[in-house]
Amino acid sequence: MSNKKGKNLDKKILQLTKNKYLISLKNGLYTTKTYIIKAPTNLGEYISNILYYPSYLSLEYVLQKEGILPESVMVYTAITNKITKRFNNALGQYIYRSIQKSLYIGYREVDFWQGYKTKIATKAKALFDLLYLKQFNKNSYEELIADMRFNFEVISNNDLDEFGMYVKIINYPKMKRILNILRSKIK
Repeated sequence: MSNKKGKNLDKKILQLTKNKYLISLKNGLYTTKTYIIKAPTNLGEYISNILYYPSYLSLEYVLQKEGILPESVMVYTAITNKITKRFNNALGQYIYRSIQKSLYIGYREVDFWQGYKTKIATKAKALFDLLYLKQFNKNSYEELIADMRFNFEVISNNDLDEFGMYVKIINYPKMKRILNILRSKIK
């Protein structure tokens, strides 16, 4: 018996990608040019949940979208409970950071398009994820938080209460100290 059946499919996929009818998102995952044209502008957000499952958008991407980070972010940043990964494709760059399973919470599902949903962290969880994964020197928490240039005016006390809930789950001295610093900056 021959392996011809699989090779014919591979050739067809190669031909369709060369003609730019199919767009490769990663090995074995494709979308069509027509779908990209018809889809809403936030297609990259939806694709981020599909490229690496399970995952939810978080970190710098969500913080910029929520107005906490003033700089524009050109990368889709997400959290997963699998190993850290990166993907580049025609729709953008996607970075997935790993977090332990007990902290794989704090996201909501929002309507994307035609009944599909996208998982996106709350602003408090995105802030927690970023600060939890950030490497800090013990003595410079305040300096590093200041260097991040957060827009503290858009962080509410309710956000800090939610952040505190994640701190209780993880129970790390680093995160307790960071929560106290954030509370001192939010009025």
